[in-house]
Amino acid sequence: MQIVAVTNQKGGVGKTTTAINLGAALAQKGKQVLVFDLDPQGNASTGLGWSPSERSRTTYDLLLRQVGLPDIVARTAFDLLSIAPGTLDLASIDVDLADAPDRLVRLREAIRTDVKRSSFDYMLIDCPPSLNILTLNALVAADTLVVPLQAEFFALEGLSQLMLTIREVRRDANARLRIGGVVLTMYDRRNRLSAQVEADVRQTMGELVFDTVIPRNVRLGEAPSYAMPILSYDPTSQGSRAYMGLATEFLERQHATEAV
Repeated sequence: MQIVAVTNQKGGVGKTTTAINLGAALAQKGKQVLVFDLDPQGNASTGLGWSPSERSRTTYDLLLRQVGLPDIVARTAFDLLSIAPGTLDLASIDVDLADAPDRLVRLREAIRTDVKRSSFDYMLIDCPPSLNILTLNALVAADTLVVPLQAEFFALEGLSQLMLTIREVRRDANARLRIGGVVLTMYDRRNRLSAQVEADVRQTMGELVFDTVIPRNVRLGEAPSYAMPILSYDPTSQGSRAYMGLATEFLERQHATEAV
């Protein structure tokens, strides 16, 4: 099981949308996928059909070592796609683990055995929009990062801090961590600003930026209210085609890395 952290410390960049829809696209390509909701808002869980009242055992319980990963995995209505639901309780994890010497490796240690014997091909961690203890746990546990970046004026603001954190995590806790790619989201081809932001991001980040961009698309915005990935809600939409393209490119990069 490859662990992929979907992360950006900036909110509103399409992080949860990417976790859900990249997961659904990988599942449509025949991969067994687990979306792991590590965001206290729990939007990935809601977006895959699990309301807060249905989440009896969650990623919060896993971090507190009250349950194992198999205990919290729940099926969704979509083939090959499962969810490890999150809850608002995650907002207190900094306090709950404040005195724990292993607070930054809780996730890695909790799933260490399950990673080796899991039937899942990928676990996509939906991280909170901050560099807190939850995001750090995800970075320590992950093999790969996918960084959604909104195509707006301040797109690169704050990304330098994320890159610095990644370097520190590599040095101190997870030498295998690598950036799988940066994906531009909410891209409007009618807007000259989007094209300028894309040019700036590609100049700055180079080959780390996926060729695929995720458009600003009404159907993408509507899909979560029906608790459906865009591939199920509207398979022919621009958003659906974009996430299928992203999944293809993601897998190509994975295979290229494995071949090295």
